Amino acid sequence: MYIKEYLEQFKDERVKLFVDMDGVIADYIFGSPKDFDKKRPLYDSIKKLEEVSKISNIELYIFSVTRYSEGLEQKDGWLDKYAPFFKKENRIVISREANGMKETAKLKAEYLKNFKRDGSKMILIDDDPRVLVAVSNKNEDVILLKDTVLVD
Repeated sequence: MYIKEYLEQFKDERVKLFVDMDGVIADYIFGSPKDFDKKRPLYDSIKKLEEVSKISNIELYIFSVTRYSEGLEQKDGWLDKYAPFFKKENRIVISREANGMKETAKLKAEYLKNFKRDGSKMILIDDDPRVLVAVSNKNEDVILLKDTVLVD
């Protein structure tokens, strides 16, 4: 499995692995911001991340943005149902509505910029190139991976 092989290079370091939801572990449905709880799980990616979650030096985070604040509860419920191995305390879901409708890319880049560093390697898996560029511009220390690392 490629993602496990990739992470093997960090076996002697602590890793914080941030994983996007929409398009990475849940099917992205264009134009349906309030129906997250109905999104189809991407089981292959979920199974691979569940295996990664068992690696002792990896701390796994879900890292997602929702357009409306009601999506916070929907995404949490979806994770409980399909990917419960993401610990509650490691579920980072940001509401655009609660943040002046800022763009997803800016919200993610700012969040990671302000995330407390503890010497761990920080890795982000996302499917949106705009997010990857924005995070790269504000966070030189974050390793960026496209969601294709979950495809074998």
